[in-house]
Amino acid sequence: MRLKNVLITVKDMEKSKAFYKELFGLDVILDNDGKAILTEGLVLQDENIWKEVVGADVILRNNASELYFEETDIEGFTEKLDAYPEPVQYVNRLMQHSWGQKVIRFYDPDGNLIEVGTPLHN
Repeated sequence: MRLKNVLITVKDMEKSKAFYKELFGLDVILDNDGKAILTEGLVLQDENIWKEVVGADVILRNNASELYFEETDIEGFTEKLDAYPEPVQYVNRLMQHSWGQKVIRFYDPDGNLIEVGTPLHN
């Protein structure tokens, strides 16, 4: 068995597709009925449809999970993030851990937590 996709809920599908395209370069592979499958296995699901599927309210910004991306040019990514036309809420600005990895954490437009870090080398 292998993990195929990770699904997150979004309030505004078009805004979210633009966010993940412009900042992360993710393209839409399939887009139908309130669900968009993006490259790298990320799936965006319309919040209202997801409420019907699970039969419960969606709790945004719950900090229970995180999308993790790696970027070699993290300073360049940070500049791109700072220049994004919509305001971005940061959890922490660019910082460096004691083991040398640089990371930045922030929320997407719907409160999904994202971390971008420099690659870990073993």
